[in-house]
Amino acid sequence: MGPEDLRQITSSLKQPSYKELLIGFEGSEDCGAFVLDSQHSGDILLNTADFITPIVDDPYIYGQIAAANSLSDVFAMGGRALSALNLFMWDSAHVSKEMAREILEGGLSKITESHAMLLGGHTTSDSEQKYGLSVTGVVESKYLWRNNTAQIGDLLVLCKPIGSGIVSTGLKARVITHADEMIQSLCKLNMYATQIAREYEIHACTDITGFGLIGHIFEMCSKGKAEYSVLLYSSDIPCFSQVHTLSQEGIIPGGTYANKEAFAPFVNIECDISDDSIFYDVQTSGGLLFALPMGEAKDLVYDLRRAGYEYATIIGEILPKRHNTILLG
Repeated sequence: MGPEDLRQITSSLKQPSYKELLIGFEGSEDCGAFVLDSQHSGDILLNTADFITPIVDDPYIYGQIAAANSLSDVFAMGGRALSALNLFMWDSAHVSKEMAREILEGGLSKITESHAMLLGGHTTSDSEQKYGLSVTGVVESKYLWRNNTAQIGDLLVLCKPIGSGIVSTGLKARVITHADEMIQSLCKLNMYATQIAREYEIHACTDITGFGLIGHIFEMCSKGKAEYSVLLYSSDIPCFSQVHTLSQEGIIPGGTYANKEAFAPFVNIECDISDDSIFYDVQTSGGLLFALPMGEAKDLVYDLRRAGYEYATIIGEILPKRHNTILLG
């Protein structure tokens, strides 16, 4: 569902207030958050759910990517995963029982890697294959990261390249036959980035997924209501190697067009960019985006690269409020 459709459908939903509810669906956070025991442990329960259609042919790798994508929201809030439920929509006309088993095995491999437990799940028949997880996590209150609490002067550090929507569309269209670079990135859990970043003064964090880089940065700016703007260093933003060629050939997913339609009014382009589609590209299992003090950003990048996030890069900064929410420089 595109961001504007989602906004219109959910805007009228209201629920009573609860003292234990810290973060509900009303905002644009990566997880819901529920205070378990404010007087003692201070632990906060995190809940999220996500599922995706296949973006690669290999069922085991598809399961790994789908699970990594679902788990990521917990890591984006600074938490650790406790348990997961499979969400499996089976297209039995095109996906054999053996392939279905491989999908679930791939998912379980990432659940196990995250030190979470698979408790069960729910299945249904569908005309298009979908798989993902409902995930429960926990975070100590002192480590809870929000996505809209950046501070003026912060630098933005992105952990993974962008462009998975365009590259996976190229795979589906058989325009390209291999995407090893993308697959390796999408299978890598963001858990390790979270563990590293806990040693830093993180002011805000989110993961780059369905709304693309621009869309999630817009949420980081409280949908334009924050008292700051974001300057993106467009030439420094890491992309998968095949992205620009595919984009120039018009290999762009529909979700990317929907993102651009929704978020382009909040963007000013202040440099020479021939194609800005990549910045709106719908992502799967994308990297974490951290906002942290300028003096700590280079050290975080160094530590992330040592941990295998080889494309970790400073991609922008938080500025006092300007004439628009996001500036592409």
